[in-house]
Amino acid sequence: MKTREALRRTRIVSIPEKGFPVEETAGREIQSSTDGAECRRDSSRRGRPAAGVFQVGVAGPAGLKKLAALGARLPAGREWIALRIAADGSGFLLSSSPRFLFTGARHLLEDLAEEDVTRMKLRLVPLSFAVEKSTFDLVLTQYARIIRPFDREQYIREYARLGFSHLEVNGLAVPFPIEPGVPAEFYADFYTYAPALDQFTSSVLNKGFYPREYLDANRNRLRDNARLALKYGLTPGLLCFEPRSMPEAFFRKYPTLRGPRVDHPFRSFQPRYALTVVHPAARAHYAEMIGNLLKEVPELEFMAVWSNDSGSGFEHTKSLYVGRNGGPFLVREWKDDEEIAKSAAANVARFYETLRDAASAVNPAFRVITRLESFYGERKHLWPLLRDRIDVEVNSLLTSGWENNYPHPSYKDVQVLGAAYHQTLSDKERAPARELESRGSRALFYHYFAAFGNFEPLLGLPFPWLTHEKLKAAARLDAAGLAWMGGIHPPDKAPYAVNQDVFRSFQLDAGLDIETAVREIAGRYAGARWAGRLVRAWRLIETAYRRFMPLPLYSGYGMVWNRLLVRPLIPDIEAVPEAERDYYESVMVSPPHNPNKVDLSKDVLFELVPPAYARKAHRRIDRSVWKPLAQALALLAGTRDEARTKRDVRAFEVFQDQFFRAGALKCVFETQRNAAVWIDAVHGFQSSRSARAKARFRTLLDDMIGREIANSRDLIALWREAPVEWMMVSDLGETPFIYGENFPDLLEKKIALMRRHRKDEPRIDENFMFKITTGSSKNVT
Repeated sequence: MKTREALRRTRIVSIPEKGFPVEETAGREIQSSTDGAECRRDSSRRGRPAAGVFQVGVAGPAGLKKLAALGARLPAGREWIALRIAADGSGFLLSSSPRFLFTGARHLLEDLAEEDVTRMKLRLVPLSFAVEKSTFDLVLTQYARIIRPFDREQYIREYARLGFSHLEVNGLAVPFPIEPGVPAEFYADFYTYAPALDQFTSSVLNKGFYPREYLDANRNRLRDNARLALKYGLTPGLLCFEPRSMPEAFFRKYPTLRGPRVDHPFRSFQPRYALTVVHPAARAHYAEMIGNLLKEVPELEFMAVWSNDSGSGFEHTKSLYVGRNGGPFLVREWKDDEEIAKSAAANVARFYETLRDAASAVNPAFRVITRLESFYGERKHLWPLLRDRIDVEVNSLLTSGWENNYPHPSYKDVQVLGAAYHQTLSDKERAPARELESRGSRALFYHYFAAFGNFEPLLGLPFPWLTHEKLKAAARLDAAGLAWMGGIHPPDKAPYAVNQDVFRSFQLDAGLDIETAVREIAGRYAGARWAGRLVRAWRLIETAYRRFMPLPLYSGYGMVWNRLLVRPLIPDIEAVPEAERDYYESVMVSPPHNPNKVDLSKDVLFELVPPAYARKAHRRIDRSVWKPLAQALALLAGTRDEARTKRDVRAFEVFQDQFFRAGALKCVFETQRNAAVWIDAVHGFQSSRSARAKARFRTLLDDMIGREIANSRDLIALWREAPVEWMMVSDLGETPFIYGENFPDLLEKKIALMRRHRKDEPRIDENFMFKITTGSSKNVT
């Protein structure tokens, strides 16, 4: 008898009379696979279940006693799921904590349904990672939360199915933040993500500075997300940029509380200041806000704090965009850099302790999480102060700042940090992680296997072996936990998200054979008959992915933020009148004097892609990427057509879905390759002295323009023909962070401009940044 057959004999699904919301959720999930069993709350759940009674719950003393009687050896220091089912439909599903009970229910129904019931006397499943949290979830809480039709409950349910434990739940309920700006300034838009505490609640100090209706709407959205998290057993928490800037009216009322200037002076036209958290009144303000929020949602268990970016920062830290600065209370004159760094670090740590202690008065398990990259100037002083539930999230514990320190999987001369290309972890990460744990804190390592960092705005890209390599590396270190950067793919938009299912398989079995696991996943998607071809297609796509040499920023969110997909790649961008460039420039994450507007190798004062790097990138892409990608597309198309001929609807839908996603990846790769050619050719043409060299760069540029026009046509065709949601799109209109439904219209404008200007003389105005803005986003000479 199979497990699924035994479940049909279940007559009562028993859940605790009083307990966790997820117990009812998991119980009803089991109930859905029975032949009309009743889901009933039961106060007497001791001993072996009677025939037809299946018990579901978080293991309390009675559950642990039951497991001991069955000879279960629970894994020390690990989270676990325990399952038992007999031929008469009796049995149980227990978990060590609410976090993995729903995971266990889906494991039983999806993975063990065909298991012979004689092998289900006791199935004990240790979880590979006790902590797997969402981080900077693009579509639930961050800048893509206005993605077109989005089912939040289905999305959160998928987190629990996959085996996540923690979920960030605070996002603005409105499309745009309430943050005043000045004409032509972009900076206010940065406040749309990682919203600060004062966007949800207030203290006596700042009451009335934000509209009550605005705070209510944001708090209600946070509360509803937290409710859904708890329904599926996930632990809710926060991600905030702090200390974030305060309205200028606040500092007119309280001038002595003005702290550091925290804006980026190249991007902003109006200085922003955060509170001086050295002041007891400022710390009391934060303590009151976090306390007020936990009174409404006491289950909030963590707050991740990102700093020194997007209108936030700690005073006198080195990475503030305008340099070390702040209020009058922390640093007196004539202190040297080392003394300032030490004082700044102590101030940062005291702020974290303030949040932790105030929140712990309501929820004693509350933890504060920080990123360390911003504190490269204070790292050695801050590190020993991180203790007692002050955790860190990191790409690597071996760096002091934002530098890359891991090799690209195909090009050892290219260093990476973050994104899927960062697929391993050094054994040297173990020692600092253990040191942190010895102080009552922990390190959570980032991994990126959805859209964020991986050719955003694309959805559902398959690279399961890269995914497994990073998971295996983290497990080898016995990492305290992981943080999945950018959130998962919405299941209704990317139904065959193999990377996520690889994580799920690994979470349930760290010793899995990846080849077997990938083939089993392919079989679930397409059927056993077609699984081998789907695996081969994924292998080819991943081969192309691994061989691609990424362009800094553009291979992450820069494709959207810098509008790379829809802006014309022409010899002299400034030759296009400003009015004709406005269709994309007005939506760029860019001030009007940003050199990126005329030079793809730069962004504000950063050199993104040096010409020598760009030359190496486009040559490597042409040499190594296109062949496996073309083979994947041919295999997917051929199998799709064959499945259609054989009227295998399930297989047809899978191969069609993957065909269009691979096609979208090809288009994005092509645009990035062409951007690299632009940087190489335009800079090369402008710096060359010989006519022969100029002619060579001119030919390279002209070939690229022809390719990019054709590629834009392919994107338009993909938009019109694909029955799948292959990219993130908003139906509220485009913003600087997400494309809108006018995407094909923008591509048509791009094509027209490229045709009109393809023969222009290559030129970059090296002094573009010094042009004077009129305050209306236009430049004057």
